[in-house]
Formats: sequence, structure tokens, C-alpha cells
Amino acid sequence: MNVEKIKHPFTNIFPGDFSGNTMQRQTKNILFTTVKPVEFSDYSLLHFNSHLAENIGLGKFSKEDIPFLAAQNLPENIEPYATTYAGHQFGNWAGQLGDGRAIYAGEIKADSGNSTELQWKGAGATPFSRSADGRAVLRSSIREYLMSEAMHQLNIPTTRALSICYTGEKVLRDIMYSGNPAYEKGAVILRTGESLLRFGHFELISAQKNIPLLKQLTDFTIENYFPEISTTGAQKYKDFFESVCKKTAILMVDWLRVGFVHGVMNTDNMSILGLTIDYGPYSMVDAFDLNFTPNTTDLPGRRYAFGKQAQVSQWNLWQLANALQPLIEDADFLQKILEDYSSYFWELNDKMMANKFGLNEVLPEDEKFFIESQKLMTDLELDYTLFFQHLEKYVEEKTYDLPLEEISYKILNDDDIRKYGDFLFLYSTRLSKNTISKRESLALMETANPKFILRNYLLFECIEELNEGKYELFNELWEALQNPYKEIFPKFSTKKPEKYNEVAGCSMLSCSS
Repeated sequence: MNVEKIKHPFTNIFPGDFSGNTMQRQTKNILFTTVKPVEFSDYSLLHFNSHLAENIGLGKFSKEDIPFLAAQNLPENIEPYATTYAGHQFGNWAGQLGDGRAIYAGEIKADSGNSTELQWKGAGATPFSRSADGRAVLRSSIREYLMSEAMHQLNIPTTRALSICYTGEKVLRDIMYSGNPAYEKGAVILRTGESLLRFGHFELISAQKNIPLLKQLTDFTIENYFPEISTTGAQKYKDFFESVCKKTAILMVDWLRVGFVHGVMNTDNMSILGLTIDYGPYSMVDAFDLNFTPNTTDLPGRRYAFGKQAQVSQWNLWQLANALQPLIEDADFLQKILEDYSSYFWELNDKMMANKFGLNEVLPEDEKFFIESQKLMTDLELDYTLFFQHLEKYVEEKTYDLPLEEISYKILNDDDIRKYGDFLFLYSTRLSKNTISKRESLALMETANPKFILRNYLLFECIEELNEGKYELFNELWEALQNPYKEIFPKFSTKKPEKYNEVAGCSMLSCSS
């Protein structure tokens, strides 16, 4: 890999603290501090994403690259740093936060001209670690490494990970915040993204009332990541905010399409580019439930439940609007854009749902049809992914003789069977109004509905095996997630096994790393 190509435009432009001091502290009127990753004496490579390395301009892998991947023995051109930001956490202002477990290596530019930021996660403490150690465990690192790649292959905007390494350390963590901490294997990933700027970066500077720095950061963001914006003055910032709103709405619809629940949608976990970032207590939906949250910290309020993610994203955008108001100075405009957000989201959402059902257009009566489908999935506890796989078979074969028990988590009775039959009749009636062929309808469904999703129980099994030195399941999952719209391994196209219902890490997780 050519790490000599890594540059540091962010630290060359913005005010920062170059002391290298990692003592946890409050900072003001700066956007970053330089830090030095901790030393790991027994690190080793677990996996490397060679295709990603080629795409972003780092080139081919060699064994000599492993120290860099583990944030060790860094070349002189690398000046690691951590950024500071703020945020609203579970609806409350949390003040200054920052990269507590993340350290930037810098930015690399591919021959295509596209830039990518590189960031280690789990390489030690920063001034923003809030009394934590800045380390990461294998469990959370595997979850981010695999899921971020899975989301990319599902065609959902996301960060990705270039590598994952064992650190050779044991890290103490309390996985469920139950007062029972245990030592786990340590790991570090090197993650990538066009930019890892968050809503919280803008919130922090605005809260500090440093308007010149807020303007500088926003101008930098527009110039580098929003080339479509060519306006000037306040209109430029209006166009910027409107674009962020649209990118965020698109992301929310994508999450709903595949059944992804982020679990901790604080404003500091919201990407300014509409990327999926910070894979903590996430989950893919098994049994369809709009009220499902995978985060134990989110109980009992379920602020970040599956069906509330669009609503929460709008709330988060309100906080970003407040932060940008000193540049826009037009409260009426901001209110209108945020009110329009709902309409834009629902327009995208209805089109997405139509595609999942193989419908080539949204008709006025479809709102009722979509509600009926959600009611059916909820009442019969249908597996969200498998339900649409069954519908594809129904469209292709026009048979009612599909084993409902294969996609339901409920002990079914005759009334349930009747409800499902009634729905298939309703669906058939709606399909008859399509103006495209059956093959074209199936093509819509095949593009919208994944055959493979990375379920939490599969991740749990994978992590258990890796802790025992076994790699077979990891390799199978990596292969399956590369082609999620094809059935590579039929054994993964099944319901979550009942034995995992009450197992920590298979349904509910905490924010613990």
C-alpha cells in the first residue's frame, strides 16, 4: 500500500492543539488535537479488504503494511489526530464530545480524484475519551467491520472498513452494563469514508459562538463534498442544509428498506453526508416490529426504535438547523425545509415500498395497502426479510401453498392462515393493476429485497468462533455479504433460531464497546 500518499488537509486548514496531550479535557475554538496511538506488542492482521484498498487509491497489500493497519510504527508523513464535536444524546444536550476511540490517519486521494478519510478505531485514548481507555474489543470491531461492508454491498451509503487487526491485548468491558465486566480480545479497525464529519462538529462550534470558525468549517465542507452547490452568500448555506436534509431522508428510507436499526441516533452519530456511521448496538430486524430497538440503553422509551428513525432524523436536523442559523439567518426558510422533509421522506418511502412489492407506481390506494401489509407482518410476527422472499416466490409461481411457519415467529392458528391467504388475494388484486410484465415486477423486487442480511445471531456465532480461533463462519459471512441480493448460502435464509431469543448480543445490546 502507498501510505506515503496520505495527506492532512483538515489539520493544515483548521485551528487545533498540536501538543499530543491525551489528557481528557475540555477544548475551545479548535477542531482537533494531535494524538499518538498506543503501542501494541503482539498485534496481527485478522482480515484486509483488498478491493476497497484498490478503490480508494492505496494499492495492493503486503505484509509490511500490517503495522500501519494496526496504527503502529507509523511513517513520518502520518500525523494522527482526533476531532472534537458536540451532540444531543437521547434528546439531551451533552456538550463537548469527540473522537473518543477514533484517531485519524489523514486523507488519501485516488487517481479518479475521489478523496477518502482514514481513521483507526480502538487505537487508544484521546482528549475526548471521557475517562475511557480508547480501546475496542474484537466483538464490537467485528460487528462494525462486517456490517459496514454489508451495508455498502446493499447499496446503502456508509463508512467502510479497510482492515481489522488483533491488538494482542485483553480489554475489560461490561457488555450489558450489568456490573459483570469481563476481559475480551482487543482489536483495531481502520475505517474509511468520504468524510466523517458529523452534525456534532457544527453544533459544537455554533454552541461556542465562534461564527468565523463555523463559517470556515461549512465552507470547507461545501467546497470538498457538495460540488453541486455553486451559489454564494446565505443562499449557499441554505442549499447546503437542504442537501443534507435530502441525503438524510434517502438514508432513512434505505434503512427501512432492508430492516436496519441503528440503535443510537444521537446527533453526534449523524453524518453530514448522509452516511451510516458508528455501528454500535445496531440490529437487522428479524420479526417485523416498528417498535423494536436493539439498544438496552434505549429502554423503556424506545426513542431510536425501527419505526421512529425517520422522525428522529428530522429532530436531529432541527438541531443542525439551529447550529447553522447564524450563517443562514432565515428561520422561516429552515422551518419550511424541515416541514418539507416529511413530505420528501414519505414520497421516497412509498416508492421504496412499491419496489419491494414489485409495483411500478404508487397509486392512491397504496397507503392503505402498505398499512395492511405492516399490520399482517406485526400480527403474524413475520420475518421481515423472509416475508418478501416468499412474496417473490408467490409472484413467480402464483401459488398459495407456501409454508408460512418458515417465516413466522408465532405459533400459528387457523385464523392466522386465513389472514395470510386474504392478504395474498389483496396483493394479487393490486399486482393486476401493474403496467409492467411479471418479469419486470420481479426485477424490482429482486433489487429492493436482499436475500442475505447480517443478523445479530450470525454475528454472535462468528465472534464466538473467532474467539476460539475458527474462521470458517467469518469467511462464509464475508462471501455472502458481497452479494446480498443473491442466495449464496441457503442456510442463512432462515429465521433466527429460538435458542438465541434471550442471549445477550443476539437481539439486544448495550452501547458498550
